[in-house]
Amino acid sequence: MALRTTISQRKRIKRKAPRGFLKRIFKRRKPHLRLERSCDLLVHLNCLLFIRRLAEESRTNACKNKCGIIKDQHVLAAAKVILKKSRG
Repeated sequence: MALRTTISQRKRIKRKAPRGFLKRIFKRRKPHLRLERSCDLLVHLNCLLFIRRLAEESRTNACKNKCGIIKDQHVLAAAKVILKKSRG
């Protein structure tokens, strides 16, 4: 039998965002909040954007120190910079 080289258009795409997990966490931590329908997706997107920004800042710090590997000190320094920018 030959292997298929194309992916079927009908194949169902799995969800990438853990919606059930996020909703459960919101209900446990803040049961009094009434959240909109797609609030969990916005929280997930916000987390992903933060992680991406943290990775970019960490990579910049590693390049400044002429390191080929991103170390924990680079990530911590980047987190401090991001927090200062968001507060100020």
